[in-house]
Amino acid sequence: MRFTLPPGQLLLLALAVCGSLAYGYRDGQPSRLVEKEINFPLVSDSLSDTPLIDPPKRIAGYFKLNRTHDARMFYFYFQSRSSPQTDPVVLWMTGGPGCSSEIAIFFENGPYSINNDTRTLSETKYGWDKHHNMIFVDQPIGTGFSYSEDSRDTVFDEEVVGNDMLDFLYEFYRAHPEVLDNDFFVTGESYAGHYVPAVSNAIYRANELGTGPLTLPLRGLAIGNGLTHPSLQFPAYADFALDNGLISQGLHDSIQWWMPLCTWGADFCDNHGWRLACVLALQVCQLTSFQRILAANPRINVYDITKTCEGALCYDMSAADAFLNRPSTRRELGVDEGRGWAECDMTVNGNFMGDWLRSYSRLLPALLEDGIRVMVYAGDLDLICNWVGNQRWVDALEWDQSEQWPSVEPVEWRVAAGEQPAGTVRQLGPLSFVRVYQAGHMVPMDQPRAALDLITRFTRGKTLAEEQQQVEQAEAGVLQQGYVKEVVAGARKRQETYRRDKYPEEGVKEAGAGAGDVVKLALGRHGVREQQQQRGGEEVAAA
Repeated sequence: MRFTLPPGQLLLLALAVCGSLAYGYRDGQPSRLVEKEINFPLVSDSLSDTPLIDPPKRIAGYFKLNRTHDARMFYFYFQSRSSPQTDPVVLWMTGGPGCSSEIAIFFENGPYSINNDTRTLSETKYGWDKHHNMIFVDQPIGTGFSYSEDSRDTVFDEEVVGNDMLDFLYEFYRAHPEVLDNDFFVTGESYAGHYVPAVSNAIYRANELGTGPLTLPLRGLAIGNGLTHPSLQFPAYADFALDNGLISQGLHDSIQWWMPLCTWGADFCDNHGWRLACVLALQVCQLTSFQRILAANPRINVYDITKTCEGALCYDMSAADAFLNRPSTRRELGVDEGRGWAECDMTVNGNFMGDWLRSYSRLLPALLEDGIRVMVYAGDLDLICNWVGNQRWVDALEWDQSEQWPSVEPVEWRVAAGEQPAGTVRQLGPLSFVRVYQAGHMVPMDQPRAALDLITRFTRGKTLAEEQQQVEQAEAGVLQQGYVKEVVAGARKRQETYRRDKYPEEGVKEAGAGAGDVVKLALGRHGVREQQQQRGGEEVAAA
């Protein structure tokens, strides 16, 4: 959403599919999950390399929230296409607030894309389900296919979001105990910069206090182009816009002149949580910064500054509207045929107006200090949750290694050695910040291969700098090899001249030994040993 709309419509988005009904008792207790294995028509796609001898299960379901009167939370579960028994479980939440995770399923990191006929699907090559068991949830209640007929179930803040998701996850693992030992990660983008820390913190606290029916195997969390610490991110708008030629120096300075008022209001909101104060502060921040940048760039796509904005969401997502609102699709999903679907619900969006300026970065230090991995990644073409603002709040985190963080320099990251860099990464212990080149707000949509590489390495505990380190080591090896050749050639040349001018025929062996000494001196014992191994163990000898 854009700031030309009502203020609550700040962020966008952050989708799904593939029948038997499962609803009954688990462990002798009534289950609150209603699940249906789904099987949509798939068109053969040359991009797909999935072996379908034993295709993964793909499930749609509803979950009845305990705390509510009538609320049902809709979700998808896609087994990994690789090793569902051992691959990590990844929860994805789209932002908004109020935007459906079906957006991600069909346009970003899900297993499907919608074909032009809007009736059939193709399997994607870089869906995150390729190496993960993926859960996509429509939340808060009222988002996507999630619903309640009782207004008392309305959600206004992240504490409820965290508790609702915790309730869902306990029931999910009761239904799917086969993945309880797999590593678990919480992820999302955009306004999920609020959701992800809140949900992760709810899980962490429940695990620490032992208040839940089981311990969830939380290993890490990832936020993509998120809104997490608004009082640090709002001042970055003008700096990012100036650096990218969107505004003049004069407009930049004028916007920054107003920023103390914005940040004071945001901090007051964060400290006191008064809804009216938070709404007023949000209005001030938007009117004094983002709105003015938009006024100078009326057609800009705020999610990708290289594009123009077309439509309410700046992207054409009509294929999802057509597909998900077909009666046949809703029947396959187990959704009431009279219940419509929309990308984003603006009633839900408005309900969170008092939550916008709250900071949730404060929930992360305890997790970091306990070894929970945290990755913040950001496409560098996004304006609305730009990488500059995200880096600033990461820089401001106060944890047990924060004193070392400023000295961590960005290192280029490549998907594979020898390729062009996909971005840069700063990493220290469990914390990493990733800038993704040539990607906007939705990194998995703009750079799907890089996004899959990014999340797969993260969930496996591998650094993104690995490939760059290999490249540097290879380059260093080539340089050393060239240096060795030069040293040997020079030594041989000098030895030949020395022999010819100074030694008679019987002194050749002594001269050869002299050349060997030169090589040893240049390489050291280790270098000579490596050279000997490469030459089958033969000693370096004079020509």
